[in-house]
Amino acid sequence: MSANRSLDDRVLSIRDLNISFDTASGTVHAIRGVRMDLFRGETIAVVGESGSGKSVTVKTIMGILANNGHIDSGSINYTFINEKGEKETVDMTKLSQKEIRYRFCGKHIAMVVQDPMTSLDPTMTVGKQIMEGMILHLNLSRSEAKKRAIDLLARVGIENPEKRFNEYPHQLSGGMRQRVVIAIALACEPDILICDEPTTALDVTIQAKILELIKEIQAESHFAVIYITHDLGVVAKVADYVDVMYAGRIIEKGDIDEIFYDPRHPYTWGLLASMPDTDTDSTRLFAIPGTPPNLLEKITGDAFAPRNPFAMKIDYMAEPPMFDVGGKHRVASWLCDPRAPKVEMPDQLKDRMEKMRKEGILECTSIRQKNLCFMSKALSSTSAPAPAMSPRRWTGSASISGQARPMVLSASPVRANRRPAGRSSASMIRPPERSSLTAMTSAERWRRRMRNTCGPTCR
Repeated sequence: MSANRSLDDRVLSIRDLNISFDTASGTVHAIRGVRMDLFRGETIAVVGESGSGKSVTVKTIMGILANNGHIDSGSINYTFINEKGEKETVDMTKLSQKEIRYRFCGKHIAMVVQDPMTSLDPTMTVGKQIMEGMILHLNLSRSEAKKRAIDLLARVGIENPEKRFNEYPHQLSGGMRQRVVIAIALACEPDILICDEPTTALDVTIQAKILELIKEIQAESHFAVIYITHDLGVVAKVADYVDVMYAGRIIEKGDIDEIFYDPRHPYTWGLLASMPDTDTDSTRLFAIPGTPPNLLEKITGDAFAPRNPFAMKIDYMAEPPMFDVGGKHRVASWLCDPRAPKVEMPDQLKDRMEKMRKEGILECTSIRQKNLCFMSKALSSTSAPAPAMSPRRWTGSASISGQARPMVLSASPVRANRRPAGRSSASMIRPPERSSLTAMTSAERWRRRMRNTCGPTCR
């Protein structure tokens, strides 16, 4: 995405959005004044702890807010090309859920959910589920929709699409089901694709492929993407801009470099510092103290103040505005006020950023992402003489209770007939002595496990 964003390319504009839910315990003020802009062809990642309001915000865009939820104020302006070929802007908060779902969902705005097995209909073949939206929104005949559905299955990387078209979700692997969900989302060529933690339920090998697939199709079709995630490794790999949410409010926003290399909000410091890192010498992971506020109660001042070690008196009295700290970087913290005392980010985070600057990469900022990066490189390698590398390699089997079970060996080059003479298969999978495990510290066990998992490529 270009650094200069043109208003002509803006497809979504959220202003001062407030959403609450009626519960047996009272009214939960889940979203508090959210502001967000999305432009064609760019990717925004919305990050934050569970319960910060990420999914509620995007579900409101889709018109699938829970029955006990209601929009108190604000606007969601969506700009699109209508049936007459003219540019039109509508406020989604003024439309009924039925109108949003039948006029916009699928056709203009689509979503990829985190668990495809719960979103796919187990009683329908995947082909029929892909055809459904095209028949409804694009008025295609069944034969045209079938041809386009098979093409979509091939486009998302499913082999033998004609066969898979007639299969049911339970007959497919987790990665293939996620590809089917992506095909359904892209069937009507939407302007906005919302990805609600699309790789959470997948292993690291499939994660890399799914993320690359979405990026490739986005480059071809030039649609906008909203990623909802708590995995900052995924954010570093896919996002152009990042919005950090806390207690129903966006408290820091900027482009990917500004957020990862120059974070200003103490909460963002905590999120970045709490990512596991195999290179750290500390025996403990950094943790943000305290718990998120109770949104049943009225929040006075900065919602993060009780957990903020740098909180000032004003943090408990008044909610901070968005301070412009340069570029596209905006921060809702009184620490960014020119009159505030200067504070330094944690040393652990400083060290991590220095390493990131030296390495010159963002895509390996977490252990999970290192695994993903390693697996994608290993899968894309074409050097034939090199031995196969894998975090887990299944070679042979061992008999346990009369039933054949695969053996798991460590992440080292696997060659045929590697077992020494006189040793059985079962002896090679014997775990280490108990005493040696208990003698190791938790950090040493973590480093040892990650050495066996990640391999030399991502160290």
